Amino acid sequence: MAVLRRLDAEGLDGVRAGMKPHHALSVYGWVLTLGLTALGGALGCAGGGELRSQSPEEIEAAGASTKLVADVAVPFQMNPITIESIGLVGGLERTGDDPGPSPQRVHLVDEMRTRGISDPSSLLASQNFSMVYVRAFLRPGIQKGDRFDVELRVPQGSETTSLRGGVLLESRMKELAVLQGEIREGDVKGIAKGPLLVDPPTGGDDDRLTQTQARILGGGIATFSRPLALVVKPDVKTPRSSSDVSGAINKRFNIFAGGEKVGVAKPINDEYIEIVVHPRYKDNIDRYMRVLRAIAVKESATGKLARLVLLERQLLDPVTSAAAALRLEAIGRDGVKPLLQGIASDDAEVRFYAAEALAYLDEGAAAGPLAESARNQPAFRVFALAALSAMDDVAAYDALQELLNSPSAETRYGAFRSLWAMNPNDSLVRGEQMETGFSYHVLPSADAPMIHVTRSFRPEVVLFGADQRLEAPFALDAGNRIMVNSHSTGDDVVISRFAPGQPDQKRVVSNRVDEIIRTVVELGGSYPDIVQMLQQAKKAHALASRFEIDALPEAGRVYRRDDPQLAEGPTVSPDSGSKIDSPLPDLFSRKTARAAESSTPVEGDETTPEEVKKPGRVRSFFARMRGN
Repeated sequence: MAVLRRLDAEGLDGVRAGMKPHHALSVYGWVLTLGLTALGGALGCAGGGELRSQSPEEIEAAGASTKLVADVAVPFQMNPITIESIGLVGGLERTGDDPGPSPQRVHLVDEMRTRGISDPSSLLASQNFSMVYVRAFLRPGIQKGDRFDVELRVPQGSETTSLRGGVLLESRMKELAVLQGEIREGDVKGIAKGPLLVDPPTGGDDDRLTQTQARILGGGIATFSRPLALVVKPDVKTPRSSSDVSGAINKRFNIFAGGEKVGVAKPINDEYIEIVVHPRYKDNIDRYMRVLRAIAVKESATGKLARLVLLERQLLDPVTSAAAALRLEAIGRDGVKPLLQGIASDDAEVRFYAAEALAYLDEGAAAGPLAESARNQPAFRVFALAALSAMDDVAAYDALQELLNSPSAETRYGAFRSLWAMNPNDSLVRGEQMETGFSYHVLPSADAPMIHVTRSFRPEVVLFGADQRLEAPFALDAGNRIMVNSHSTGDDVVISRFAPGQPDQKRVVSNRVDEIIRTVVELGGSYPDIVQMLQQAKKAHALASRFEIDALPEAGRVYRRDDPQLAEGPTVSPDSGSKIDSPLPDLFSRKTARAAESSTPVEGDETTPEEVKKPGRVRSFFARMRGN
């Protein structure tokens, strides 16, 4: 017993110091065997029975039998919910239409009247307005005040020819359905508004379709908080099940609320447990739920030590390292030492999985291996960048700053987004909030100059390199009212704004991209206008810099053990390597509402007991109007 007490207090520091991983494992098993032998002897003397010493295999079997949260409960509220509205887009250049009679028009007219518009029909008759369907999805764990992307499209049969240059007027978004010709609605769950981002025309047959659908990046604001939950399985439910699970989770995860330290799990009844998102996992909700489900419900000190032996051995095997690392992360601080053994491994997979788990435990030693994975191994890149962003350590910050100069576009921009998620107020990535509603960043760059814009997450322009220029000649549009033209000679650029009923405005600036963007904004140019201008500049060969849209690292890639650099996409044969079967971190998600609606349900939601499931929702009016 004294041996076990000493081990519990010291965490095997003295035994394992300076040893190689396989030696440490042997000593781990030997000491545990010795401790359990002593424990068995003590119990034998006390009880009059005889307990033989146990082999390392038997100890590991005991560790593997530990009951985890996943054995008791399944996730709930882990799939996105769709919210919708019927909205009004204004600011069009006679490309809208007057919608015909329909329940949707009646709904919109009523909404306009509640907002003080006395003659909605006259407004709708103008070709400068268009009725649209507005849709978005609310991710699991979204909090009140969080922003989300919004999709828009015109109704079937609409005569609107383009939404370019339009602005969505404030629209209240709810869960909606069409029942017996009437629109039924729930509570308001989000407010949407803002300028529309429309893809550039291609000149093909699909132009009208692409020009009559749009999105607003970060254009929605959630009006409620959506909690996560666990539901106890019916076949194992007892009166204490939810309190036991909550207690185990709260030993591992705490937050501060109102100045008090509280657990993240709250049992609502004997089967339903409400979960608060821990700040370290705010951008990786799926991983958070996986870690919660890997927590032991009840475990003795000896059982925990036995399980650590098993997990450390599994961690050092590439085939089992991913699952072992996650379970060590779920254990918490006691899992750090085995994970440190993992990042010393010669195997790249083992190093990555160990470092990823250490990052969410905020261990600075994780930064180096994760930066290596992000730089050199495309299959691990998205997870490595997300893990670095979750850390509160200067080593992680320095690693991400170095990755800003990577030759890979997705690595450079991924590092930028990770730094922004780590601390949006940091001077390197804070940037400026432009008057017309987008974020603008100019970063120093040691690599080739690059400009990055987004079509998801938030409206944002990032210049990697301050002194980028446009090359004459060019004639560019920045929206419907602003023109950007070069003189045939010299570096001067003329930026003009023409608007009905307003005096014309003109500015002459240099050909520096930074100065041109700022001047377009000064003349009222919005984020979609800036994106349109840059797209045209690249197409006209006026922009020599690299131009990227949503250059995000991807999930689902295959790690090639024989040649990791070949893992650039999900098309690599799984037989030739190891597929990284982890969910895409929310930080790098660009999922649209339509994709979310058709995605595979999260494991557990579909097996939730029927009595706690929500009733099946009738198809949304958005889907019905599209004929889906």
